[in-house]
Amino acid sequence: MYFRFAHNNINVCNLDESIAFYEKALGLREIRRKEAADGSFILVYLSDGTSEHQLELTWLRDHTDPYNLGENEIHIAFRTDDMEAAHQLHSEMGCICYENKAMGIYFISDPDGYWLEIVPAK
Repeated sequence: MYFRFAHNNINVCNLDESIAFYEKALGLREIRRKEAADGSFILVYLSDGTSEHQLELTWLRDHTDPYNLGENEIHIAFRTDDMEAAHQLHSEMGCICYENKAMGIYFISDPDGYWLEIVPAK
């Protein structure tokens, strides 16, 4: 028996804004979507185009308040082959929320406040 990562899920308030953010900030693209027949939810799956792992964005029609992320002590990490260009893009976007220069990493925040770690390819 074995297990592989399939996807991570986060709930979002504004689906279009989130899709645009993930495309611009991280190059993720929508690869499939599932919409409830009654319009109560939409699931959008994003891919980096190279790995099997996906990010599922869930939009719930009846959830109108921002999500409570608690202490926001969770994150999803992304590797990049060009830290300098990535940092410049994220600086221009104004989404860098924390930097650890000693470790050579930084975090960006998406429209709902989820933290995404940017690490160099090893």
